[in-house]
Amino acid sequence: MNILSEIEARVLGSLVEKELTTPEYYPLSLNALVNACNQKSNRDPVMKLDENAVSQALRSLDKEGLAGRADAMDNRVTKFEHRLQEAFNFDRREAAILCELFLRGPQTPGELRGRAERMHRFDDLGQVQSTLQRLAQREPPMVKMLPRQPGTKEARYSHHPIGADQRDAAVGALESIKRELEGSPRASA
Repeated sequence: MNILSEIEARVLGSLVEKELTTPEYYPLSLNALVNACNQKSNRDPVMKLDENAVSQALRSLDKEGLAGRADAMDNRVTKFEHRLQEAFNFDRREAAILCELFLRGPQTPGELRGRAERMHRFDDLGQVQSTLQRLAQREPPMVKMLPRQPGTKEARYSHHPIGADQRDAAVGALESIKRELEGSPRASA
């Protein structure tokens, strides 16, 4: 799996979320998927995507085997579904955690437990942490623990598709250069 763009992650997360929370309305039409992506609740950041952006993300996800047209022949409207189960054989716990990371970005295990409740009920924090460990130990790793931020007690986790190492290294290098420039005598003059 290549690095998911922010829009691809939102589309994939929205499809997973709707399958788990409102299965009677799943798979989704393009219009319903655009609305799901642009929801103001349970999303960070809130986006304003149009049909073209969502269609383009669906084409990219289809090439990766992660989402595509639903096979039902009786629909008058084309509907779309995710294919994470076929691609990775996730259980419901893993799907719920990944979905939350796709929809809201990096989070602590406590945040994930509370927010994933509507898709899967975790009895305790240990279940969330063991699910995160399983996702991190997959080949390829699906989640990554981020360095703890100053002043925080818990580490955060993010989704981590193949290729994210290169992106993380580039961001780290840019931040390092920025810190060096801010600390140089020229920057303070």
